[in-house]
Amino acid sequence: MKKVGVIDYGTGNLCSVVKAFEFIGANVSLIRTPNESSNIDALVFPGQGTFDQCMASLVKTGLDTFIQRWIEDGKPYFGICLGLQVLFAQSEEGNRRGLGILEGRVKRFSMNSECKIPHMGWNSVNWNDNLMDGLMTGIEKGDKFYFVHSYHVSDVKSTLSILSTSYEYEFISGVKFENSIATQFHPEKSQEKGLKLYRNFLEKMI
Repeated sequence: MKKVGVIDYGTGNLCSVVKAFEFIGANVSLIRTPNESSNIDALVFPGQGTFDQCMASLVKTGLDTFIQRWIEDGKPYFGICLGLQVLFAQSEEGNRRGLGILEGRVKRFSMNSECKIPHMGWNSVNWNDNLMDGLMTGIEKGDKFYFVHSYHVSDVKSTLSILSTSYEYEFISGVKFENSIATQFHPEKSQEKGLKLYRNFLEKMI
């Protein structure tokens, strides 16, 4: 049985994420400090809350350095929503520095139409990189996942494998690099397709 550690930084949709991974057969434990991370096979970061609040909590507990080293060592990581955004150095949502693992930035949606902020509800996800194919087994381009966010990733390095979604304009809704994936959408709220993505993560990346 795969052992999944879910980061608990004081806020976030922990219950839904934990239940989703348990449903697909993983052994799940909560990680509040680096000392609680022994014997896990993969790290999952379920992100809700604000950028600065999240980073303050990670720094206070030492989880910021732990996550950086985990990813740098090529260990499996799945970031969700804010768990994607904190991989970058800065966000328009706050003033604190993010983890800085990836190059790019996080900015607020800029709308000139009737599209509302936050972007909330079901929307299609696409990708063009063949490197995504194994992870997206059983998921078709254009399948819909559940979103709720006001900020999105922008200006990432072209070497990343990218998921994309359109909401007035096209934005990055996920990235894959080395042994990590992070999505702006919430697989745990995305029913069958979301569970399939989690299964693929456990089977293909661990």
